[in-house]
Amino acid sequence: MPKSVIIPPGSGTPIAPFVPGTLADGIVYVSGTLPFDANNNVVHVGDAAAQTRHVLETIKKVIETAGGTMDDVTFNSIFLTDWSNYAAINQIYAEYFPGDKPARFCIQCGLVKPDALIEIATVAHIGKQEA
Repeated sequence: MPKSVIIPPGSGTPIAPFVPGTLADGIVYVSGTLPFDANNNVVHVGDAAAQTRHVLETIKKVIETAGGTMDDVTFNSIFLTDWSNYAAINQIYAEYFPGDKPARFCIQCGLVKPDALIEIATVAHIGKQEA
């Protein structure tokens, strides 16, 4: 099955061997997305809501570059560093998924950079693409 690498314009160089997204058989797999700027610096330090918005905007760019929309998101894996940020994260998350919500899970864990409060990985079904 052919696959396409998805790299939105303006994306920075990843800090590990991965790409922002991959499109295969009409499904977009978005890599774990952290609140990084183009130079891999954490943005909005200490603000879980602003970091969540930044992460979801980055995910949105990947999905749109692949030809989809946030309405196509079917699953999110959410990693947060502290449950005390759960309400703020959910408030912003609900803005991006106002209708039918995608399936998801959420776990507390450590992230690759200590100032990052959230990471989200996404799956979106945008339909079969012509080769």
